[in-house]
Amino acid sequence: MTLRARLTVTFLGVVLGPVLLAAVFVGITATELARDRADDRLAAAASAVRAELAARCDRLQSAATTAALLAAEGRTPVVASGATSVVVADAYGGVTASAGPPAPTTWADCAGGGTGDGAFGVRVERRDRDGALLGYAQATAPVDGALLQALAAAGGVTVGPGEIERRLEPGEGQPLTLVISTTPAPLDRLYGLLGLVVAVAALVALAAGWWLARSTTRPLADLAHAAERVAAGDLNARVLHVGPDEVGRLGATFNRMTQEMRGYVRALTASRDQLRNHLALLGDTLSGTHDLARILHVTLHTARSATGAQAGVVMLFDPTSGLLVAQCSVGAVPGSPSLAGITLAPGVGMLGTVAESGVPAHGRLADFAVAPDEPRATTFVAVPVAVPEPVTPLEDSATEPARGVLALYDRVGPDGFDETDVSTLTTFAAQAAIALDNVRLHEEAQRLSLTDSLTGLFNYRYLRESLRRELERAARFGRTLAIVALDLDHFKDVNDTYGHAAGDLVLVEIARRIRSVTREVDVAFRRGGEEFVVLLPETDAAGGSALARRLAAEVRGTPVRAREHMINVTVSIGVAVYPEHGATGSAVLEAADIALYAAKAAGRDACRTADARRPPGLAIPARRPEVAPAAPVGDPSVPVTGVSRGVQPAQRVLGG
Repeated sequence: MTLRARLTVTFLGVVLGPVLLAAVFVGITATELARDRADDRLAAAASAVRAELAARCDRLQSAATTAALLAAEGRTPVVASGATSVVVADAYGGVTASAGPPAPTTWADCAGGGTGDGAFGVRVERRDRDGALLGYAQATAPVDGALLQALAAAGGVTVGPGEIERRLEPGEGQPLTLVISTTPAPLDRLYGLLGLVVAVAALVALAAGWWLARSTTRPLADLAHAAERVAAGDLNARVLHVGPDEVGRLGATFNRMTQEMRGYVRALTASRDQLRNHLALLGDTLSGTHDLARILHVTLHTARSATGAQAGVVMLFDPTSGLLVAQCSVGAVPGSPSLAGITLAPGVGMLGTVAESGVPAHGRLADFAVAPDEPRATTFVAVPVAVPEPVTPLEDSATEPARGVLALYDRVGPDGFDETDVSTLTTFAAQAAIALDNVRLHEEAQRLSLTDSLTGLFNYRYLRESLRRELERAARFGRTLAIVALDLDHFKDVNDTYGHAAGDLVLVEIARRIRSVTREVDVAFRRGGEEFVVLLPETDAAGGSALARRLAAEVRGTPVRAREHMINVTVSIGVAVYPEHGATGSAVLEAADIALYAAKAAGRDACRTADARRPPGLAIPARRPEVAPAAPVGDPSVPVTGVSRGVQPAQRVLGG
């Protein structure tokens, strides 16, 4: 059903409902009034009928009294005063005189006695002067059609059953049981008039309802058509039928709304183009640089421009201090310290809570718990930044993502930040996280290209670069440079006896011990296999030899735990110094190798310093010399070799 039909039906119901109710009420009221008038007429008729019967009883009383007087005088009674039969009887009931037709055996006494409805009459007593009862005199009259007509004429009603009737019970002066009835006044004309009124009202209501529905729904139909055009993308649609009523004002409001929407669309188009430019700049920056500071700077500036914020900050978790540290900031919040110096503990304040929970937040800053170091802005939006930590050597899986937060403060204009800004900022944060992850992966790739993945020491490739750089620095400033080359003794036996996994653990532990005895300026390398090299800037031969002895003692002093085994390990060490033992890096490194193999030739677990020139007949042996078969620690069946500096014969020394 259309709106017009619903409005018409509703209007008809509203108008015809009261009319029909009024018509029914008038009809019912008229019927009741007619019945009430009939009841009143019957009440008046009952009084008239009783009065008529009482008058007839009075006449019968006169006739009976006259008959009694005539009998006392010895005269014959006569029928008079409305009586049809007169009878005089003695005290024993014997008839002594009569007049008229024989008296009925049963009749209703006007005084209230007697039975029968065929006749009624009056009986009087005859007494002598002494009061003795002489007999009776009675006068009766039949109850016939003439009587009923007379009673009906007296009351103006019908004596007998009818539509509305009343029963008259016998009583004094009214000896008969009578039913009188009447018919209420006809209401056909009234009912016809009411029907005509209802029909006319229905026609008028139908016409008015159709006009009202048409005048109301036509602007609404125009409005619906315009709304459909707007929904289809035509923002130039307008409602033509506008007026002072509510529907007209709705059309005018719709026209203003479409005009505002056109303005919003133009603004959104401009904002979209601006955002595309920002995203293009962000994409170019993310793809064209691995500079973490520049990436954060461009990301923050782009997010600020896209949301219209006045200030912003990017904070990342610093594993060294365990705090969130501001990495990049833009703008300033009036009345607050610089955003560049913010440091917060995770979970503390609004920024710490967002970074810790990973749940974005926005709104009025006064509604949140703010740390003392945080800015006192009016509105804010903050989203978490999650960057996976790089996998370190020997780790099985990545650690938890690094926690961070990107926050913007005080949007330009009266409006605060909304869910759209949260979504936009989340996108920027995700892009920044990916870029940060790429930077870390790039740094990790660079690190892995220069370091040994097993021990974490620098590799041989970086050894050559570092040796060249340190040699140039030593030559420029007239300094010395010591090179310590060391090799694990009988290391092949470790792999053969305990497996390569245990051998890897031994290498990792030896690298840790090397780092523990060297200075921060010293640089340690894994040259390959079980060979290691340490560069000692500004160190002479005595210093290099002292470090070599500390290294040997550190390695020898404590067995290496490899799974369930305790493995004793020793090293052979050679020391060479620039410029004493060579003028180039390769020459000094070769001199350290010669000293290393001189230590191995001396029985292993020894330290040797290179000579100023190579001893005659001493050649550098192969990288993997023949070694004695390996045996478990403490096996007395294997002879002890390479023992020096007080190593006990009972101690099994393993190495390469």
